[in-house]
Amino acid sequence: MEDSVLKFYDELAEDYHLIFVDWHLAIARQSEILYKIIQSKLNLSSMQQVSLLDCSCGIGTQAIGLANYGFHVTATDISAVSVKRAEKEAARYGVKINFGVADFRELNTYVSGLFDIVLSADNAIPHLLTDKDLHKACQNMYEKLHHNGLLLVTIRDYDAMVIEKIITTHPNVLDEGKRMTFQVYDWAEDGKTYTVKQFIMREINGEWKTKHNSTQYRALLREEINKVLRMIGFVNIEWHFPENTGYYQPILTARKV
Repeated sequence: MEDSVLKFYDELAEDYHLIFVDWHLAIARQSEILYKIIQSKLNLSSMQQVSLLDCSCGIGTQAIGLANYGFHVTATDISAVSVKRAEKEAARYGVKINFGVADFRELNTYVSGLFDIVLSADNAIPHLLTDKDLHKACQNMYEKLHHNGLLLVTIRDYDAMVIEKIITTHPNVLDEGKRMTFQVYDWAEDGKTYTVKQFIMREINGEWKTKHNSTQYRALLREEINKVLRMIGFVNIEWHFPENTGYYQPILTARKV
């Protein structure tokens, strides 16, 4: 994982909510879907005693929503700036979350205890550009789970993206035409990695301001992830797709034996 990842999220933390049409609605909607998947996998009648580690929490989009459902949430991220913003947002929502700064390749070093659920959402795993780093992160997630614990990961549909090789997203025009967001993708020649350029444009006091942030991703295919998870010891590996869940990305679930 390169320094550009940390720089990307540190610089984007203040404005990250502007990527969404309605960030608060996204918190509610995403947590509702994740809650249903978790409940279907763990068959629990109550969430009051369920511990969850969100190991790439960003500004708290999933952690806050799931804390609202009663999970005992610990939330970490490599970006201290994002974690600080998440702490403020959790306080506004009135939810209790144990926050910390940690690279998900080093959870065993920086996060104490074991959890019923480990979550990594919002396409964080594909920041790991090498097999070594991917294996290390997944191994750390495995080791932070209780026996029979549940792993959840959400990432972009790279199986489709490597075929389509899209170079830009459709612009989202928001706030009655006063805000626009879009991404530009610069693919490497081998098609295995790409650089994302995130643009946020806003009209402020009659003048347009543009913010641009950039980072790199790996076009991580489902079977590549499955292979690593099987090597580590995960079982019951399943993919849940947007057409069935309503979530904006494919969701991976797996269990620790």
